[in-house]
Amino acid sequence: MLAEVEKLLADGSWVEMLVPLLAKLVVAIAIYLVGSWIVGKMVKLLQKALSLKSIDDALSHFLTSIISAVLKFLIVLVALEYIGVDTTSLLALFGAAGLAVGLAMKDSLSNFASGVMLILLKPFKVGDFIEAAGVAGVVDKISIFSTIMVTGDNKEIIIPNSHIYGGTIINYSARDTRRVDLVIGIGYNDDIKLARDLMLKVISEDERILKDKEPVVAVSELADSSVNFVVRVWVQAADYWAVNWHLLETIKTTFDSNGVSIPFPQHDVHLHKVD
Repeated sequence: MLAEVEKLLADGSWVEMLVPLLAKLVVAIAIYLVGSWIVGKMVKLLQKALSLKSIDDALSHFLTSIISAVLKFLIVLVALEYIGVDTTSLLALFGAAGLAVGLAMKDSLSNFASGVMLILLKPFKVGDFIEAAGVAGVVDKISIFSTIMVTGDNKEIIIPNSHIYGGTIINYSARDTRRVDLVIGIGYNDDIKLARDLMLKVISEDERILKDKEPVVAVSELADSSVNFVVRVWVQAADYWAVNWHLLETIKTTFDSNGVSIPFPQHDVHLHKVD
């Protein structure tokens, strides 16, 4: 081996071997630099397009980073192929490594895929009051892997995105208006017309109740201990609970003032004396 090296150095043939190799190396470097510049321009255009589509910043940054890394990897492969490096075994190695990483991170990838779908499809947004994955609260943040919600008693709950996207999502803030549904019972001896008129009066006096949708006050059930009315009114979504609570309290006090009873469950027991 040493003799062959001395021979190459002595007869000058090493120059003929080195010059083409250096030329290929220079061209490969040029391929990488030009390719990287083109990828940078493409990534900037993609970022601008995603920002115009109002895509979440975290998702936009993640997608552009992945695309940039993949394109630069392809450029490196082209440069190595030009030099004469066999890239087939290199691709096989990266493929096996990618498979192993994918199996090890399947839960994280599932959360990522669900996060992408939540951000793209937007079944809810930050500030919405939703019920998902067995939790009800206000959405505080939507990230790639998890969603943060704040409950009514100010607890912060972090939920993996796969648990949310894979289940039922109830968005209470999706519509501008909501319907308040109440069931009000009166005694069998009470005046049904009077009770209905009193409830309609309470409804008409509440300015938060929408007037363009007529309220419903109707007998819905002849129950064991009461005649039940269904009361349905429409309100702005933000006023839902305030109107709900106000109607319950005001109807009760109005009934009390006008002699209409709201019975509690009771049974009549009849005793028969047998001789």
